[in-house]
Amino acid sequence: MSALETLILGIVQGLTEFLPVSSSGHLELVKAIFGSDYEQQQGLLVTITLHAATAFSTIFVFRKDIFMILSDLLRFKRGESLNFSLKIILSMIPAVIIGLIFEDFIASLFVGKIALVGVMLMITALLLFLADQVNENNKELNYSNTFYIGVIQAIAILPGISRSGATIALAVLLKIDRNKAARFSFLMVIPLILGSMAKSLMDGDLSQDSTALLPLLVGFVSAFITGVFACRWMVALVKKSQLKYFSFYCFALGALAILFSV
Repeated sequence: MSALETLILGIVQGLTEFLPVSSSGHLELVKAIFGSDYEQQQGLLVTITLHAATAFSTIFVFRKDIFMILSDLLRFKRGESLNFSLKIILSMIPAVIIGLIFEDFIASLFVGKIALVGVMLMITALLLFLADQVNENNKELNYSNTFYIGVIQAIAILPGISRSGATIALAVLLKIDRNKAARFSFLMVIPLILGSMAKSLMDGDLSQDSTALLPLLVGFVSAFITGVFACRWMVALVKKSQLKYFSFYCFALGALAILFSV
């Protein structure tokens, strides 16, 4: 794979990881257009590198929050940092269970089912649109709300359901402060990304991947820089109640996917 290809893939990964447009849904549409072996052509090393880049971009954007949380935990200090960490763990449980048990089965259901992906994109569009209609957001994130957000994050394994869009939208619909909703949504996914990378490393065979160092470096840098931009932009959009623009995009893309499958 060339440096130009990994540059483009890095930009796409950085944008779709954070913006509420469903990277998995876009991947299914791309495979329908360019062939089902498109994902395999990307290579395991490239996939892991791009996911690592977006994980690091999240860590960079929220580095102060993460430093404070880790600092308090290492000092065994009870308080908000411990509660926040427990909420992160709680939110991971549904996604880990569904991901480990049903990920391959769910993925097989969507192979070639472009209309189904289109329907999921429309559901994402509806969630984003409804979230923008909420005016009062002043509630704190409690454990029950955390579990609900974890459940919808697990549901977002369905291609077409945006993980960031679904989790942030639900948090806003639960009247949680918009800034806290975005912050929690992006921090809660870091362990899942790292876990997914570890699983890919254990399941895959890197010896079969011949991608050179330069394309990997280009892909990492492009995904990291784009990810930092997209993450900060997304937080700003959530605060300003401007998710509806992505709602329109997801609805239009979903409609096109359904028409394409007819």
